[in-house]
Amino acid sequence: MIKRKQQQIPPSGESGFTIIESLVALLVVAILLTAIAPVIVLATATRVQSRRVELATQAAKTFIDGIRTGAITAPSTVITLAASTSAAPRRISDVAAIPAVAAVAATGTTAAIEAKPLVPGVTGKPEDYLISNSSTEMPPPEDSTKNTLYCFKNDGTISNPGCTSNTNIFYIQAAQIKVTGSQVNDGYRLGIRVYRADNVEFPLTASSVDTKNTQTPFTGGLGSRKAPLVEMTTDISNTTTTFQALCQRLGTATNQSCQ
Repeated sequence: MIKRKQQQIPPSGESGFTIIESLVALLVVAILLTAIAPVIVLATATRVQSRRVELATQAAKTFIDGIRTGAITAPSTVITLAASTSAAPRRISDVAAIPAVAAVAATGTTAAIEAKPLVPGVTGKPEDYLISNSSTEMPPPEDSTKNTLYCFKNDGTISNPGCTSNTNIFYIQAAQIKVTGSQVNDGYRLGIRVYRADNVEFPLTASSVDTKNTQTPFTGGLGSRKAPLVEMTTDISNTTTTFQALCQRLGTATNQSCQ
């Protein structure tokens, strides 16, 4: 006689998860994902913004190379600075001179050092070395001035001002910073701002002498579309640019003239 094998019924402890237990597990996972979601969003936004600033810096360097080689037309906007003289020297900031001090000779007697500063002070205005957003210098782009912007396209090329393409990655605003009376071969300081070109609305913004207004690589969101990604200046000169021309443009020490 053939005996049928009885089906083994597993004990209740090995019967698997119940519906309630599964729902509780899903709830715990949802709570954990909600807790770490802001961290993921912040990390992603920071990575994207950091990459955007990096690309803007590369675009600025490409623009500078194009200006120096003549492949890109020099900007028509010119900012004029007063020449640096011994009576009115121009430096990056106001720094007081270090006064003369007394020294002790080897014999132990105190001898006065020659009565003049050991380190000369420097005077001037910070705006001489920054791109001021004043109306008389380099104001931020508006609807009426956006035709003066250069465009960095998605193929890595830079068009001359007045571009109308819709494939732009960045807008580049530039100006020549010259000294009064400078000649063609004296060169100039090139001021550059790089802005985002994706769905940006004019007018844009810029830094002032007292307030820095540029986008940071670290952000918790999409960043300010209107603020420049990069602001910088660099010197554009040639083989015939003299030291005196550079000195006039960059400034000199207090009570010294460009000789």
